[in-house]
Amino acid sequence: MKLGFPWRKTKGSSHPIGADPDADLELLLDECRRNLPRCDEALIRKAFQFCVQAHKNDVRESGEPYYTHPLEVARIIVSEIPLDDVSVCAALLHDVVEDTTYSLEDIRAEFGSTVAEIVDGATKISGIFRSTELRQAENYRKLLLALVKDVRVILIKFADRLHNMRTLEHLSPERQQRVARETLEIYAPFAHRFGLANLKWELEDLAFKYLNPTEYNAIKQALAETRSEREAYIACFIEPIAERLKKEGYRFEITGRPKHIYSIYQKMQRLGVPLSELYDLLAVRIILDTNENKDCYTVYGIVADIYEPIADRFKDYIARPKKNSYQSLHAAFIGPEGKRVEVQIRTRAMHEVAERGIAAHFRYKENQGNGRVPSWWNDKELEEWANWVRDIFESAGDEAPEQLIESFKLNLYQDEIYVYTPRNDLIILPKGATPIDFAYAIHSEIGNHCIGAKVNGKLVPLDHKLQTGDQVEILTSKNQHPTSDWERICVTHKAKSNIRKYLNEEKRRVVELGKQLWEKQLRKLDGAPTQEQFDRMLGKLGVSNPNEFFYKLGLGVLDVASAVQLLRGEPAAPSLPAVEVQPTTTLPERLRSSSAVILEGDHPTIPNLLYQYARCCNPVPGDDIVGVITIGSGIKIHRRDCRNIAEMGHALQARLVNLSWAPQSDGVYLATIRVTGEDRSGMLHDITNAITGYRNTNIRSVNIDAFGSEFEGIITLYVENLDHLNEIFGRIKRIRGVRSVSRFNG
Repeated sequence: MKLGFPWRKTKGSSHPIGADPDADLELLLDECRRNLPRCDEALIRKAFQFCVQAHKNDVRESGEPYYTHPLEVARIIVSEIPLDDVSVCAALLHDVVEDTTYSLEDIRAEFGSTVAEIVDGATKISGIFRSTELRQAENYRKLLLALVKDVRVILIKFADRLHNMRTLEHLSPERQQRVARETLEIYAPFAHRFGLANLKWELEDLAFKYLNPTEYNAIKQALAETRSEREAYIACFIEPIAERLKKEGYRFEITGRPKHIYSIYQKMQRLGVPLSELYDLLAVRIILDTNENKDCYTVYGIVADIYEPIADRFKDYIARPKKNSYQSLHAAFIGPEGKRVEVQIRTRAMHEVAERGIAAHFRYKENQGNGRVPSWWNDKELEEWANWVRDIFESAGDEAPEQLIESFKLNLYQDEIYVYTPRNDLIILPKGATPIDFAYAIHSEIGNHCIGAKVNGKLVPLDHKLQTGDQVEILTSKNQHPTSDWERICVTHKAKSNIRKYLNEEKRRVVELGKQLWEKQLRKLDGAPTQEQFDRMLGKLGVSNPNEFFYKLGLGVLDVASAVQLLRGEPAAPSLPAVEVQPTTTLPERLRSSSAVILEGDHPTIPNLLYQYARCCNPVPGDDIVGVITIGSGIKIHRRDCRNIAEMGHALQARLVNLSWAPQSDGVYLATIRVTGEDRSGMLHDITNAITGYRNTNIRSVNIDAFGSEFEGIITLYVENLDHLNEIFGRIKRIRGVRSVSRFNG
């Protein structure tokens, strides 16, 4: 059983829909003749008759013949998202494969490959949010892939969902809530992304009607009570503007623009005020019949000559279109009686895109030998839409389903900002985006190696929120890599998915290293352990599965030799409570088992000295050091003057061991320094040059905060020993404007 509605008369028809299939077909054909540039009536007649025959045994929950649903979807495609006759045909057939005994090959044989592929795409994505999170994510991927193949698939799904929402009253309250929620969270944002403004607004209002009927009815009633008053005021506001535009010779349409119930509710919630205190319910739209964008600015000047403009409410989406190609001037003026009125000014072509989005660009051309093929692949704006979808689809990779869904929801429906590269190339990002998002928007490798940024010539930290008009320069280092913190900082799907991809690959490398260490150790045993012995060992270690075991071996959190002791049933070394280790650096920095440090005194309970350098103070050869015994992590090595050691005091005494550096401590070590000084142009460049210019020192990360004319920077770098670090200190101190350089003790 499907969504349904009672028999009713439809606007423009003289009979109840569903009462007479022949009359229904003639109604559809009449609408096609009026709205489509051309119409293959024979094709549509054939599709309609096939639809009626296929669904002859199906009824809707209202008892109505089921064919009325695909008929109404086709009418939406004709009248509200005008496409073409092929789309009308596919809309009539969109449920046939899913709900009847006919197959896709039957559709292909009767109507050709193009119609069959559109129907196939609509069928594959019809189960979105119908089952588990995994099904949701998989169906989302199918939707995106189908969209890349043919945009008509998603447009038919929009029409399908719109008709379902218009007929939602016959479902149970529980199903109404579910359908309304997924409409508000998924379909309306998708419609927004593809520029289908009218469809988006109706989907939002219908969903809101069922999700919050009390608020919906209260706002609707309040608007109805003040409607005549608002209409009279708008007429008064419009009159002098219309007179001036006629005098200037413009051809135009000027009307009051209705505010939608859900958008009013959102603003009430955002501002925390009742409807009576909202001052921008009055809105006007001016549509110019012109091909000159500059006329929009001239008309803005005319309106500003009549009414006082509100300076901070002017937005130019003509010079800087939204990502879905929306263009218009948005402004606000003080009208009669001191009331604020919002005004939109756009050309007729801009209005078509604003109302119908991607469908406004949908055109076809004749291609000899191949029939009709979509020319939208050659349309720059539509190609950008397709690229956006393709980027999300291809970067999804093996993300967890809940992460995929969260990212899509986040990126579908956000306000946008407009920022620029140093070459003044425009980058459009969601509001709240950071330099990390900007870096990944340029290229994934730039994102992976981003160490900092300069915004409008000033150093900023990676979590800095970018604003429209900012010019952003990304600073990179080959030794920089994403960390888990980055994912919390960034907001775009592209950035989050690339960061997750890198971290997952890093984890796989650690697991592989752990396997190699384990296999190497097993080769030394007399015989391979049984599965029972292995499982018993995992239980004693508190590890849930082999992959987690190998991961901890690779990190060095678990000691291979101790694990073998447990495998043999021998008692493990005495231990202290476990300390969780979060891997945030590359493998060589996490844990070492070489002879870089020497354990002083006799400690037989510590097998095969394993140690890890504490991240809070990052000791390097030459520092006075001390060790803290832990379980799994071996010994944590701190500088003796580390603040954490001092603060723990007597509580650590029983766990402290004296350490010294071996005579030959080869390799490089992480050190973190704090630099303060004057925030002048070129400062970060001078600092990084001073570091990298000495013995090719590598920088791992840079985090800069600016305070007025001052800055503070935390820089992590690789050094060989304390002498190396002291030389870096000296080079930085000689830079003009640097106030201080010191070790950073986190």
